[in-house]
Amino acid sequence: MDTLSNRKNIIKILCQVLTVMLLFKFCLASKIPAAFVFGDSLVDAGNNNYITSLSKANYIPNGIDLGGPTGRFTNGRTIVDIIGQELGFKSFPPPYLAPTTKGPVVLQGVNYASGGGGILNKTGEVFVGRINLDAQIDNFANTREDIIYNIGAPAAIELLESSLFSVTVGSNDFINNYLTPVLSAAERNLVSPEQFVVTMVTRLRQQLTRLYSLGARKMVVTNVGPIGCIPYERDLNPDAGENCVSSANQLAQLFNSKLKILVNELRTSLEGSVLVYADVYHIVDDILQSYILYGFENANSACCYMGGRYGGLVPCGPSSKVCPDRSKFVFWDPYHPSDAANVIIAKRLMDGDSSDISPMNIQQLAQL
Repeated sequence: MDTLSNRKNIIKILCQVLTVMLLFKFCLASKIPAAFVFGDSLVDAGNNNYITSLSKANYIPNGIDLGGPTGRFTNGRTIVDIIGQELGFKSFPPPYLAPTTKGPVVLQGVNYASGGGGILNKTGEVFVGRINLDAQIDNFANTREDIIYNIGAPAAIELLESSLFSVTVGSNDFINNYLTPVLSAAERNLVSPEQFVVTMVTRLRQQLTRLYSLGARKMVVTNVGPIGCIPYERDLNPDAGENCVSSANQLAQLFNSKLKILVNELRTSLEGSVLVYADVYHIVDDILQSYILYGFENANSACCYMGGRYGGLVPCGPSSKVCPDRSKFVFWDPYHPSDAANVIIAKRLMDGDSSDISPMNIQQLAQL
């Protein structure tokens, strides 16, 4: 029995050594060995396929330019998909809930994002099922234990400290929480926008600090885009006419100003961390203001549409109509950018200056 036990231990150690050697080889090719993705439907890669939820995208015509529906809420790739490709990854980080996301696969990263999810646990209740940021971090803690089991604690710590962590969350806390029609009217009467934003930022501080405690060092924190310009908000607020809904955009800007302060504070207080503030609001606003220069023909309507002046009243689904040229639309559906818009956003986060992402871009972060 002792001999058999020793053999098993030797085999386990050899497997760990081999895995570390392969990991080290990958690290030589890229200073970012793995990508761990947290967030909402802007970066969900299919986690909601595996839960009971009203927020799903695993049906046509979603994914039409990616070979078919995957659970991504766009016609092709998400921003983090494109960034991963720019960094040299051969495949996208798989959804945490996929049954195949186990073993050595997790050593190159995992996607925990969930459509409808938010910073606050109450966010997205209208969808029933969704995985909010607290639960996503719980799931990452499980992955971390798997990584330690597979390659040992020292190599796991080194892997995580070199990996890219991205957090893209906050939009739903407004769209599907504070701004939810009818359902949130009472809360808005009791809680001011300032109070609500402080609650969000306070919670996010705890969540980012927990990620740090679990080993994250290189973190890209994305702000909330101009949600008042999405087709859904435009159709919900016809009084805005041809303009974006200013009240929704003001909420996003209020949050973003406090988020930037938070990211700067954590970068200083969390020893050894490099937190980067990604100003997607600025990038998307620039695209919307100069959409013709970027090659788009439509900057206010959904390419996949069914109801509403801007196609913002009904989620994209099998009964929807699809615009003839998807590359000419900034928005794919009532809420999400098209693959063409995601390419521009991703590349500006990769290579942009401090007005897009600060204190450094992702390309520079990858060299640390």
